[in-house]
Amino acid sequence: MPQRTVTIGSSVGLHARPAKLFTQAAAASGTAVRLAKGDGPAVDGASILRVMALGAKHGEQVTVSVEGDRAEEVLDELATMLASDLDAVEAV
Repeated sequence: MPQRTVTIGSSVGLHARPAKLFTQAAAASGTAVRLAKGDGPAVDGASILRVMALGAKHGEQVTVSVEGDRAEEVLDELATMLASDLDAVEAV
């Protein structure tokens, strides 16, 4: 299962809108996406409640892992999302 550590780029962290956009992309990918903060347990990347419960703030690192067809491609897309400020107008 490929994985990557990413620094959260959204100014509010993975809360509300950024978490919604990430989980929607994870669910639409057709792969199994897991997200973990630090040494904590990995959660379902398609679950907005679980992703928000991680409490990942701006500048903190999370580890994304993806399993399934196109795993590397999906991992690239999701890592780019996490590193971006998803609350910025340009990200819309």
